[in-house]
Order: sequence, then structure tokens, then C-alpha cells
Amino acid sequence: MKKKLQKSHVIGEKMSGDKFIKSKNVLLKNATIIENGYSEKEKWDIFVVNGKIDTISPAKGSQPFSGTVLDCTGKLVFPGLIDMHVHFREPGREDEETLKSGALSGIAGGFTAGCTMPNTNPVTDNREIVEFILEEMKNHLFSVFPIAAITKDQQGEKLVEMAELVDAGAVAFSDDGKSVANSLLLRRALEYSKMFNVPIIEHCEDANLVVGGDMHEGFVSSNLGLGGMPAIAEDVIVARDLMLAEYTGGKIHIAHISTKGSVELVRRAKDKGVDVTAEATPHHFTLTDEAVRSFDSNYKMNPPLRSEEHVEAVIQGLKDGTIDAIVTDHAPHSIEEKDAEFSAAPFGITGLETALGLIARQLVNPGILTWQDIVQKMCKNPYQILGMEAPQIKVGEVANLSVIDPAGEWEVDKFKMKSRSRNTPFHGWKLPARAVAVFNNGLYYLVDD
Repeated sequence: MKKKLQKSHVIGEKMSGDKFIKSKNVLLKNATIIENGYSEKEKWDIFVVNGKIDTISPAKGSQPFSGTVLDCTGKLVFPGLIDMHVHFREPGREDEETLKSGALSGIAGGFTAGCTMPNTNPVTDNREIVEFILEEMKNHLFSVFPIAAITKDQQGEKLVEMAELVDAGAVAFSDDGKSVANSLLLRRALEYSKMFNVPIIEHCEDANLVVGGDMHEGFVSSNLGLGGMPAIAEDVIVARDLMLAEYTGGKIHIAHISTKGSVELVRRAKDKGVDVTAEATPHHFTLTDEAVRSFDSNYKMNPPLRSEEHVEAVIQGLKDGTIDAIVTDHAPHSIEEKDAEFSAAPFGITGLETALGLIARQLVNPGILTWQDIVQKMCKNPYQILGMEAPQIKVGEVANLSVIDPAGEWEVDKFKMKSRSRNTPFHGWKLPARAVAVFNNGLYYLVDD
């Protein structure tokens, strides 16, 4: 048994499934630490003992060490990244994704945690499902934080038992996939959620304005003859939600923001002191509606891919701090459902495994954001929004770390992804950065090449 354990500690060994290694005695050598208080010009040795950061010292080159050595030369070590908007489909659609396959997809993308959205089957609107999710992921490397529905069965008619769900472990409330149409109901949700200091996360879309829509309404949709989903459908709900948040003093979070108008509304609300935060996805700052000309259903998502002016507004919102977080909205679908005519296919793409590469390509390498900014938007801010303590790279803290190769160019191959689903529009893309390893909950995992 001892011999076997020693073999499992060989750096570079291909790992698969849930074969995680105990972080008993590990040295992350010659690392660049991306965390407040550390200079990116200096190199550090991080010693992890029994899952905790034991020592951080200036890199000293070769030195005797009894344990596993992970050479981090040229690598960046972040406090563990979290994706606060994922769909893992369990319970109900385990053919598309399970909690554990989704977790492995997140780990392969460099994440140590994720917040699962409630549109499962049955809907995550009661204590039993929240507890099932937490029990299923107990002691796993990847931490899962369930988000519960705002309304029973996401029907928009009756509020869930918020106190009971928070007590069970829910970290936020959302009817993601649809907005709460009843303004009185949303007002009450904002008022009650204040008691627990958790956010209401809104998918902002006026359902009546997008009936029959398949893509962003504009020149391209008219040219292709596809039903349009106008930007105003998002803007009007964002405006209403911000007014209700201001009126109630509640905490509102705008999910997957995608329009120029919405970004400007959030910017103005922040200037007024409204308790609002917002998130954006890599596909909304990478792709435009021009991609839909291929009629490839992997470009079908909600919110839809917008025109260039909206993409530029999202990027500017990320740059100036209007948009607080970057999420993936990881939404796996079966081949049978997604491989259909554009109008018949469901909305959504997978995103966990391509996020860091797209962020490097679109934001960091062009100089729009720094890696320090990315840590803020993918670790510090999300945890703060959720009212939780963010991981820190600090002696005595649990080793919750994401190790990234910022120059690790790789080609996206949907057939090699850890997710159970293959619905990505980025198959064949060459991306400039990738995850190398993740540490969390006393375990670590080396990401396959």
C-alpha cells in the first residue's frame, strides 16, 4: 500500500475520474503568487502539509525535500477560483451532467468550487435537494455551494421557504432561466433575503419580448430569418430590478449581463449606492451574433450572443469594475437535443474547461485586465457577493489553490473534455492558457495535458 501511494505522487502522472491525491507533504516550487501582498516579480516556495499552507518562503533553488515537488516555474498560483454560475443537472438529467462529472470539468478548468443553479428536476426549492447536493459532494476536492430557487418549482407564483433553505446550506436564490415576473414577489424576496445576507440572482429577461426568439435581434437575425431576442428585453428587467433593490435595500446580482444598456444601468445604480453586483461570461465577451451565421446550435445561448457594440460594453464594464465577476454559465446538453436545427435546439453551452483560456486570449493578453484582476473577479468578488470567506494564500490557511500556466497553449478538443456533454462552440480553438493543478479540501489534482 505504501509503495502504491508513493507512485501516485509522481508529478505528471495522468489522472482520471476521481483519483485525487492527498496533499500530505507537497512543495510548489518557484511559483509566482497572484495574491495581495506578493510581488509578481518574485518567486516563492509554498509548502503544503496535511492540506494546509505550512510555509511560504522566497524560492531557494535546489533543496532537500521529503515529499512531492511540483515545479511551478513560469506558473501562476491563485487562491482557489470559484464559478458562481454552473448547471450540473443533478438531480434529474444525469445523462447531461452529474455533480461529480461537473466537478471534474471544473477542476480541469482550474476551479476549486462552483455554485449550482436550481433548475434541476425536481427543482432545488426544498431542504432535501440542497442537503442531497451537499451530501453527494461531501469531502470532494471540488466544493459545491447550492443556489436555491426564488419561487416554488420556479413557477413565479409562491416564494420558497428561504430561512429553511439557508439553514440547509443554500448560498443564494435564483430562478435562473427566467426572471421573476411578479414585481411584488421579487420585492418580498429581496426583503427576506436581507435577513440572511444572501443575494437574489436574477436572469433578466422580459419573457413577452422574446417569444419565438432564437438569437439577438438585429441585422444578422433579420438576414438569417431567425426570431430575435432584443437587447431591450434584458434592459427593462434590469431597470426594474435595480429600482426594487434600491427601494428595499436588498442585495441584487445581475446574472450573465450581455447588453450595453444593462451595463450602463448597473453602472449608474452603483454610483447611487444601490447594492448591486453583476457577472459576465467568456462567450459574451468573445463571440458576436455573427457566429450564428453558421447555424451551429452550439452558438445558441440565453442571453444570446449580441452584436459588437454590446460585446465592447461588456468588456468595458469588466475593465472599469461595473461587472464584478466572471462566470461560465456552464450549461451541458445531450448530443441528441443539441444536434438539431437551430430553432429546435436548447439554449446553452459548456464553459468550465475553456474559461481561463478565453479570459487570457480576450482580456489578459490584450492588456485589458491583469491576472490580479482575474483573481478579483473569479475568487475575491464572488465569495464576497455570496457573503463567504474567500480563500487566501497565507500560512495557516487551508491550501485552496489554482495553479495556472499562462503560456500553456492548447487546442480545445470537445471529445477529451471531462464534462459529460460536448456542446462547446470552441472546439478546435487554440487557447493560450490552461490549468495545471488544483488544491482543496486536503486533496490535489494534476490536470491532464
